[in-house]
Amino acid sequence: MLISRSNSGVFARWWFTVDRGVLSATLLLMAAGILISMAASPPVATRIGLEPFHFIKSQLFYLVISVLVLLIVSFLDRPWIRRMSLLTFAGSLALMLAALKFGPEIKGAHRWIDLGPFSLQPSELAKPAFVVTASWFLAEKLRQPDMPGQLIAYGSAGVFIALLVAQPDFGQTALVIMTFGAILLVYGMPWRIIFGLAGVTASLSVVAYALVPHVASRVERFLNPETGDTFQVDTALEAFRNGGLLGAGPGGGTAKLVLPDVHSDFAFAVVGEEFGALACLVIMALFFFLVVRVLKRAKMEADPFAALSLAGLITMFGLQAAINMGVNVALLPAKGMTLPFISYGGSSLLGTALAIGIILALCRKPRSSEAGPLLAAKPVV
Repeated sequence: MLISRSNSGVFARWWFTVDRGVLSATLLLMAAGILISMAASPPVATRIGLEPFHFIKSQLFYLVISVLVLLIVSFLDRPWIRRMSLLTFAGSLALMLAALKFGPEIKGAHRWIDLGPFSLQPSELAKPAFVVTASWFLAEKLRQPDMPGQLIAYGSAGVFIALLVAQPDFGQTALVIMTFGAILLVYGMPWRIIFGLAGVTASLSVVAYALVPHVASRVERFLNPETGDTFQVDTALEAFRNGGLLGAGPGGGTAKLVLPDVHSDFAFAVVGEEFGALACLVIMALFFFLVVRVLKRAKMEADPFAALSLAGLITMFGLQAAINMGVNVALLPAKGMTLPFISYGGSSLLGTALAIGIILALCRKPRSSEAGPLLAAKPVV
């Protein structure tokens, strides 16, 4: 073996304590994302006047950064995870506010901040940071009953959700509310609180339907396709039919030639058409494996902070994947939500890598022969 268990170096200690199943599945999804980007994005780039490999180069750039973020974060111990998440959440909220005032308007939304040669969607980084921050304060309430941990967690959720609605980004709003509800279920909150969150979600959905024309249009087209243009969903379904079991082969698909968002929102349709239903099942199996493995780890976790964080992060990850795939097969209204690690999108890739890095850090178990954390830190923030 290149690395001995007797080796006391930082990397050796990390290698023998990291969850290699989660790490392997994540790297496989990242590799699949690059392969699918190579298949789907050149026609999109050509249609909008860019050089054919523009999106592939951009995705590779963000992928390198994301892998570094994932690995660096996975080395941190729990006190540093809390510190980093709190700072990231606060900074992301500030950037979301700045995006509302100074960010460009894209498709009627102010979600991005221009950073020279590239842009950043701060809410993607805020999502995993919010989960960890809320979990931390809820866990502190258990440890110190006099601390207003629940109120701080509710307040954090309220501010985050308000900024998402202001952008507006109703898909991400629903995802955050459902994730926070899952955290509260694991925490053991009364059902009236859970039903209250469900009521907030339903109320926001009604308000969005009544006041935002494109939301109403998407819902109406989903419920009654004859009321409007369903070109994107129809084309995605046709792509799955064309692909069959084994697919038309790399480059043999036609959906990417006509779908405007095929490299992001409808990347799963490209998988179905060019690589077939079997490839779709493999990707779904990887997502399923990650969700089940991390939930099992959360169930065995004695530390409330780690259990809540793991459950929240993997719930958000799994729900986002399920929503994207559901839209691709017309089981859900179109939401413009990426498929983690598969769809094109630098901010989404960074945010998801941050989430998995935190999961790897929280899942890490010390070896019985060693004492002390991987990276030295004080026990509290």
